[in-house]
Amino acid sequence: MDLSNRTVLVVGGTSGIGRELARRFAAAGSTVAVGGRSPEALSELAGEGFGTFRIDVTDGASVAAARDAVLARYPELDTVVTMSGVMVLEDLRDPAHFAAAETTIDTNLLGTIRVVDAFTPHLVGRAAGTVITVTSGIAFLPFPPMPAYAASKAGVHAYSEALRAQLDGTGVDVVELVPPAVATAGQEKVNPHALPLDDFATEVMQLLSENPTPPEVLVKGVLMHRWAERDGTYDDLVAQRARALSMLPGREG
Repeated sequence: MDLSNRTVLVVGGTSGIGRELARRFAAAGSTVAVGGRSPEALSELAGEGFGTFRIDVTDGASVAAARDAVLARYPELDTVVTMSGVMVLEDLRDPAHFAAAETTIDTNLLGTIRVVDAFTPHLVGRAAGTVITVTSGIAFLPFPPMPAYAASKAGVHAYSEALRAQLDGTGVDVVELVPPAVATAGQEKVNPHALPLDDFATEVMQLLSENPTPPEVLVKGVLMHRWAERDGTYDDLVAQRARALSMLPGREG
């Protein structure tokens, strides 16, 4: 992927990994627009020179309106990054967890599908472009305190695989970005091993610029998650990660 002349939309780019990647694409020479829900963050990014668009990925009408506004301003759009996501602790012994599960799946999985559906006809019509979906190391190595998050990201992985197969031959590539724990959005407070955001973004941009761009963008820090089953470490690692259930109320010790 030539990062110097793309026209990129980062949906969910108002904070964390999404905002950093938007800045990295812009620094490389691409034209970058950002979509998100926070008016304050969008205003700040507009001040940095980004095109900004209000979008709620849980609302189909909002996604459609944002698509129309983006394509009116950026008819040469060729890269769509679907970053929007939520990450919530759930205690599956308490039926009240369902609301969190519903929100997580609606945002992470269905939100991704809404965005992909909105922009796929445009990209296919151009016969060139890239969809970048975002999953997680947790898609491949579950983190028991966040079951719906793991399920939603595993769903995005499977959906990305199917999308890539269905778009084969159209000129539209599908790239799956698989982050490990990255020191942003509070991860640095609960995980001392979280990868510094700057290091993560640098490695991601290097991988995206490879020729050919890999179908899965795997930084070194996520390889143990991605290949745990293949390497025979899956059961032991899930058991280790289950110790974090002590984070849930009433689960201390």
